[in-house]
Amino acid sequence: MHKLLAIATLLLAVPASATVPRIVAPQEVRELLSDYLELGEVTDAPARAAFERRMQREVARLLATEGYFSPVVVLHQRGDELLLEVDPGARSRIGSVHIEITGPLDPERRQALTSAWKLKAGQPFRQADWDEAKQSFLADLLAVDYAAAHLQETLAEVDPEVRRVDLRVVAVSGPRYRFGEVRISGLQRYSPELVERFNRSVKPGEDYREERLLALQAALQSTPYFSSVNVSLERSEAADLPSSVEDERVTAPVRVLLRERAPYQVSLGAGYSTNTGARVEAEYRSSDLFGRAWELQTGLRFEQVRQTAYADVFFPPDAAQGRDGVGTAVEHSDIERLEIRRFAVGATRVQRRGSIEERLGLNWQEEERSPQGAPSSTARALTAQVGWTWRRARDLLDPAEGVSLQLQLGGGSKQLLSDQNFLRTYLRYSQGIPLSASDALLFRGELGATLAPSSQGIPQDFLFRAGGSNSVRGYAYQSLGVKEGAAIVGGRYLATMSAEYTHWVNATWGAAAFVDAGNAVDDRQALDLAVGYGLGARWKSPAGPLGIDLAYGQREGKVRLDFSLAIPF
Repeated sequence: MHKLLAIATLLLAVPASATVPRIVAPQEVRELLSDYLELGEVTDAPARAAFERRMQREVARLLATEGYFSPVVVLHQRGDELLLEVDPGARSRIGSVHIEITGPLDPERRQALTSAWKLKAGQPFRQADWDEAKQSFLADLLAVDYAAAHLQETLAEVDPEVRRVDLRVVAVSGPRYRFGEVRISGLQRYSPELVERFNRSVKPGEDYREERLLALQAALQSTPYFSSVNVSLERSEAADLPSSVEDERVTAPVRVLLRERAPYQVSLGAGYSTNTGARVEAEYRSSDLFGRAWELQTGLRFEQVRQTAYADVFFPPDAAQGRDGVGTAVEHSDIERLEIRRFAVGATRVQRRGSIEERLGLNWQEEERSPQGAPSSTARALTAQVGWTWRRARDLLDPAEGVSLQLQLGGGSKQLLSDQNFLRTYLRYSQGIPLSASDALLFRGELGATLAPSSQGIPQDFLFRAGGSNSVRGYAYQSLGVKEGAAIVGGRYLATMSAEYTHWVNATWGAAAFVDAGNAVDDRQALDLAVGYGLGARWKSPAGPLGIDLAYGQREGKVRLDFSLAIPF
């Protein structure tokens, strides 16, 4: 009889069927527990007791990472629901912070490191913040001079009764370091001299700076010669004692470990742009032309309105970190009823001077143009060109924050193989202004002027047309210019401007509203800006934001869809 009563009592005490408990807790805690707890189904009284004990252990461990050290966890039945009620209690806060650095640090550096400690007294304690504060503190110590610095002791002492956490960090700086000889390994095809040509940051005898090692690694990784690069200070091979008592620095060699990239690469691609239509292309690259580490890029590109064949050769940088190149191109295009056949050869030199990239060029081209409804003509020009580009941005692929300024000058003379005397000037400006974490403004403007008696005899590359997805949206690509017969040709003057507001709905997608205005003319007194405006969608792709815009061209009274998309394969 007693056994029957016990069985009956047990059956009444548990749900009639398996139940998944529901978490009842403050929202922040509930989200954390929902993400990391494995609840499962509870089927009977023994399973319920085991589940409650497991939850008390696991919830306590999880909430401790958020600074809750005395949670109350209760499992109980309410109607048909099984509830896991969690009261986290009050979050513990940082009480005292004790930071000790042993080693030959200057008082100013010691004070700066201590002041920069991220987890201050009075702030809530979270394990993630504690870990980040330690890592950031050590990274700052390692960044300058002290390549062997390490954390000797870290302690977070918890007093749950008063909800207080006292922090203690003891760091050892070790000796100061300087760069020794650069030792390069992994080379088979290329010479160590090639690596040295890209080394602008690590010089033997200079004081150790971690950022200089990273700069050298980034410079080598960006070349076409290496698939992987690792640059490090070989502290294990450093002298045990400083080189002299006066400077108290240890000299350690710099190890550059490389893996060479395959010297030949063939790529195929296809895409579509509202500017130039469907596109297919093929490219061949060689990073070791004639066994001299010359970089060859040659290929064919077929677009609906333009077809191009090109070949460019780029040489490794010289001692002044300038990089030279030569190239040739043959192009045919038919845009806005203007057919152009062009042949060009040229040489360029790219030099970085601080934050400014300088580009010098010498180019000769012959162009045959055939505007529909007007006579054909030929233009030849030998031109000298110079350009400066200045950028300031945390992320060059994100236009939401940063400034870019580009200035170009170029021209030709009848005395030097050109059909016309001219001087082309061009200025482009763009700036992104973040308004909040999800809102930003983008401004863009262009001004161009080709100083010449007339546009006759000047190749179209040195004149201006406007319109299209990167110009004045709402108008076809290069449809704003000078009317000649039934065609649109380039004019001597250009002005465009654009303002765009973007709101990011989430981390990936955003919506934009914009207004553009601009035109290209042959008489600046007749400049009449064409206006376009509309709405668009933005997607943060790995290659940068891509846009789809629906734009209304006020002058023509038409709506156009502007976007560009490429799919490599």
